[in-house]
Amino acid sequence: MTTALTRNSTTPVAKCDGRPGPRIKLSRRRIVIQHPDAQAGERLLADALGAVDHDALHGILKQLMKASVVLQKPDEPNLAFMISMMKSIAPRDSLEAMLVAQMVSVHVATMRSACRLALTENLQQQEGITRALTRLARTFAAQMEALSRHRSSGERPITVQNVSVQDGGSAIVGNVTQHANVIVPEPGAAEVPLEPRMAMRPDDGERAATQSGRS
Repeated sequence: MTTALTRNSTTPVAKCDGRPGPRIKLSRRRIVIQHPDAQAGERLLADALGAVDHDALHGILKQLMKASVVLQKPDEPNLAFMISMMKSIAPRDSLEAMLVAQMVSVHVATMRSACRLALTENLQQQEGITRALTRLARTFAAQMEALSRHRSSGERPITVQNVSVQDGGSAIVGNVTQHANVIVPEPGAAEVPLEPRMAMRPDDGERAATQSGRS
C-alpha cells in the first residue's frame, strides 16, 4: 500500500526512533511514500529529513523533486539519491533541514556541470562551465562549514599562552575551552594557587634592585 503526500494538514509529525525512513516513488509527478502504514511512513520520513510537520515534509520533498529534474522532468532515481543523502546527514532541526536540502541540490548541480564539462570540446564553453563548476564547489564547501558551525553552536577552542595573575589569585594548568565568554577547564586541567612571590609585578624587580643598592 502506498500513499500520496497531500498538502491539506498542518498536524505536527512526531518523530520515530531507530527506524529507517521509507522509500519514495514518483507517480504522475506526485511523490508517493512507500510504507504499509501511511501515517507511520510519513512520520518516519519526516524524522529522517528533519521536518517538523506535514507541510514542512511536503515542502522539502517538492523542492527536492524540482531540483531532481532531468530533461525537464522529475527524475525518480535522482530524487531517491537526494533523499538518501539527506537521511545520511540526518538534519536535527528545521534550519539543518533547509541547509541540507540546499547541499544535496548544489551537489547534484555540481555533478551536472562536471558531466557537461567532460562532454564539451569547445574551449569557450569549457571556460564557462569551469567557472560555474568552481562556484558550485565553493558553495558546497561553505555550506558544509555552516552546518558544522551550527552543530557546534559556534564554540571554538582557544589556547591561552600568557596569563597575568594578581596576588592571591590562581591559575589553571592545562587546556581550557571558552563557552559563551566563560573559560572552562578541560578534563585533566588543575587549578594551582599562586604564592605572593609568584605574582610579582614587572616593576617589583626594579624596586628590589634599587633598594639593595641604597643599602
